[in-house]
Amino acid sequence: MMISLRFAIPTPNTLIPTKTKPKPGLVDQSGLNQTALLSSLPKRCESYKLQAANGRGASVVELPEGLSRELMPKHVAVIMDGNGRWARQKGLPASAGHEAGVKSLREMVELCGEWGIQVLTVFAFSTENWIRPKMEVDFLLSLFERALKSEMESFLRFGIRISVIGDSSKLPTSLQKLINQVEETTKNNTRLQLIVAVSYSGKYDVVQACRSIAKRAKDGRIQLADIDESLIEQELETSCTEYPYPDLLIRTSGELRVSNFLLWQLAYTELFFAQEPWPDFGKEGFVKALSSYQQRQRRYGGRHS
Repeated sequence: MMISLRFAIPTPNTLIPTKTKPKPGLVDQSGLNQTALLSSLPKRCESYKLQAANGRGASVVELPEGLSRELMPKHVAVIMDGNGRWARQKGLPASAGHEAGVKSLREMVELCGEWGIQVLTVFAFSTENWIRPKMEVDFLLSLFERALKSEMESFLRFGIRISVIGDSSKLPTSLQKLINQVEETTKNNTRLQLIVAVSYSGKYDVVQACRSIAKRAKDGRIQLADIDESLIEQELETSCTEYPYPDLLIRTSGELRVSNFLLWQLAYTELFFAQEPWPDFGKEGFVKALSSYQQRQRRYGGRHS
């Protein structure tokens, strides 16, 4: 499931940009043709007035009944599951499922911006997904690359900061370079941070953090006593955001597992599992997930009196 974002997000600035870990060195490559992405999908949000990326003049959007702005999670993570199954049930190719999923992601990003959620992390392509048919993998990576190219202006206009986490060394060189460019260009945007996990797994994240710490210890820059949770957290891929720990994880399509996603970061995250596949998950489903989250007591091992 990859992204295309053409919508208005009329919310004030809330997110403070943070320092990101540098990407590996990239080889300059000429860009591909910027073809229109998924032009057949229905256009949404035409009734919204576009706001400048600095948030001046942005109005506060009324929340759905039962939701409280004060209880909104700062960081929502989503496992966008069920695109392929959705397509098979309709007798369509897998690519059609991924394209349909774009609509759900577009709506999710819009709602996060409107309702004051500051970070949205989506699991777009896992390390395990590399074993899928080459045609499907190539389609997904090509879709992602085209989306980043075609939506750069929208990212800037609507104040969306893009961060990509995962093992970028496995991605095509042109995509690596493009990711680096998009992250650099949008790093000062403050309306909403969209973190896209591509070629990512929770185990990979912990291992790469351990390797980084081990190298620092070998070079004499840290001592054994310096290694603690805080140091590990600084080396995780989610150090790219001010809010690295999701408050709420949503998984669609009825599966009841986290599937190697943000394993360290989900330690105290509230979980919500939806039955509908990702292409069918929309505003109503998101409201249900947020309502469930806002009714819970988060104790972090303690006890409320």
